[in-house]
Amino acid sequence: MKSLWLHKLRSVLSVLGIIIGTCSVISLMSFGEGSMQDALDDIKRQGATNIIVRSTKPPDDSATAAKGFVTSYGLVRDDLERFSTLTTDGAVARIVPMRVFPSEARYLDRLVNARVIGTTPDYQAVNKLEMSRGRFLVENDDSDLENYCVLGAEAADRLFPYEDPLGQTVGMRSHFFVVVGVLRDRMPTGGSGGSQAAEDYNRDIYIPIRTSKRRFGEIISVRTAGARMNEKVEYSQITLTVDAEVDTPAGRAKVQAVGNEIKGMLDRKHPKKDYSVTVPLDKLEEAERAQSRFTMLMGVIAFISLFVGGIGIMNIMLATVTERTREIGIRRALGAKRKDIVLQFLVEAVVQTTIGGLLGAAIGVLSVYCVPAAWELVRSTAWFASEVRLPAKLHVLSIFLSVGVSILVGMVFGLYPAWRAAKLDPIEALRHV
Repeated sequence: MKSLWLHKLRSVLSVLGIIIGTCSVISLMSFGEGSMQDALDDIKRQGATNIIVRSTKPPDDSATAAKGFVTSYGLVRDDLERFSTLTTDGAVARIVPMRVFPSEARYLDRLVNARVIGTTPDYQAVNKLEMSRGRFLVENDDSDLENYCVLGAEAADRLFPYEDPLGQTVGMRSHFFVVVGVLRDRMPTGGSGGSQAAEDYNRDIYIPIRTSKRRFGEIISVRTAGARMNEKVEYSQITLTVDAEVDTPAGRAKVQAVGNEIKGMLDRKHPKKDYSVTVPLDKLEEAERAQSRFTMLMGVIAFISLFVGGIGIMNIMLATVTERTREIGIRRALGAKRKDIVLQFLVEAVVQTTIGGLLGAAIGVLSVYCVPAAWELVRSTAWFASEVRLPAKLHVLSIFLSVGVSILVGMVFGLYPAWRAAKLDPIEALRHV
């Protein structure tokens, strides 16, 4: 320590590479872990134990719809009844049917193009929706065919920028619905339950599914550019929640088995293939594999910094050996053995890399907590509004790994300069000026 303290600037510069390397290991691993974990949590929010069955229009029916005829396709009541048999043996805990169609929603002179979703109260639990005010749909709303609706956050803001939406009346396709609840704002995600298309919950309007069929009928007319399509789809989507733990191999196997059973049911009854089955668990497993590859890549890139820092340590130590040749000769003349000289210079190298590793670890841990907090303050300002988040999750293993590797770097890269010092001839060393 005294030897290092005599050459403060040189010691700091040699340790700087190790500090930067250790800090980069912890920071890159933690920010990479946070980003991937954020993606995994997004998939889990969609429901990793869900199985989503959607109605899809066969290609040969598109021309028929364009001519104005009624196109009938997709999931029907018999499919829902067959799925219900899976609840009796405990394989499926919850079934949520949905009927989805676009519609204009009006209040006075205000208008929003919304997506109307006729569904059941379980939809809130499956999609993990949070209420801002009021309540979500309940069983009595559906059984009593009530004209009640729940607004997404953006739909509520556009229709009621100044009033309280609760208790107000919203018009949709010549029918009027009383607002009983408003949802919290939610970031757009993949399609409900895991489709590839982005889904924005904030413009959705939810009504009881039986009310939807009674008020709007079986056939829904949809206007597009230059055409009017009439479609008869009993259920746009049916979401089944499997009673399993997604974090266990047995639970994942159960989800896959139920998904295959559902595909078999539909294959027998839908020769036109007017459905699609999505298992978010597949996306979750793919994202987990991507996380492992990403973490490994970040580790390799970060440890290159430690390697470069080790080269700097070796360079400084070689210069130190040349500078202290006379000291080495005096020690050898007084009886020091070669192993004593090796140990002296090796300890100096290890002390430098240990100090650098500990300082780098401290700075790296601070960056994991301080940088995201500072970024949130910056992006929330009016002059730098941004939707980009910077998630970070402290990668504890990288702390011990980086400090351990930094000590190992000191031993490896300090060994050659120490050996060079020990090989000096004492007589020649004493002649050095």
